[in-house]
Amino acid sequence: MTFTQIKVAVTVTLVTVTATLSLMAGEAFAAVGLVPHSAEYKVRISVVSGSLKTELRKTEDGYLAHHIIEPTGMSRLFSRGAMDVTSEFSREADGIKPERYRAIDTIRDDPPVDLGFDWGTNSATGTVGDEQIVLHLDGLSYDNVSIQYALMNDLLNKRVADQYVLFDVDKLRIAKVTNAGSKEIKTKVGTFTAVGIQHQSEGSSRITTLWCVEELGYLPVVIEQHRKGKLNFRATLVNYTPTGD
Repeated sequence: MTFTQIKVAVTVTLVTVTATLSLMAGEAFAAVGLVPHSAEYKVRISVVSGSLKTELRKTEDGYLAHHIIEPTGMSRLFSRGAMDVTSEFSREADGIKPERYRAIDTIRDDPPVDLGFDWGTNSATGTVGDEQIVLHLDGLSYDNVSIQYALMNDLLNKRVADQYVLFDVDKLRIAKVTNAGSKEIKTKVGTFTAVGIQHQSEGSSRITTLWCVEELGYLPVVIEQHRKGKLNFRATLVNYTPTGD
């Protein structure tokens, strides 16, 4: 396994963390907002290790989420660089709406992405590398960071959904989610009763389970990925700090 595979797995699993959470919520929208915070995960797959650091900040118009993935330890000998992603989104009566998405990936040397969303025209415009693009969306879609917070917001406000649409530069993906029950999990942050969230994208052989904790705003404390019944990925929360407004 390569660190690039770790990065992809972490991105996908954190994107899906709150999708199934909304299955266990009610149906009325309330005024509960997301809690600004910072978090860090220790990532392990085979002999390769890495870290994922996330931060959610409140802005004048909504929120800004910042995620950084990078190799750690001996893995830095094989993979250098980082994946640095920022998502800005507003919070409205019908939930979270992405406003801007930026990504810099120096691990895979992918072209930088900078897109703005216009929900009046259901379009995203901006740049991918040196190319100017205009993308047309089929209704409300989320980038691979804002979806996590959109669904956390839905859960906190007792909204129900059993699938979501994830926007990427070249395609839309639909993911279905299920409830995997609950169990007690011990981490460096503490011992929690966590809700198990399973996710599988259409056409994918991978099943991701996220163990999410209500006391942390339904943030996952452990993320696991199985393929053909075998565990091949695990990320564990090692630090969580609520930062207030």
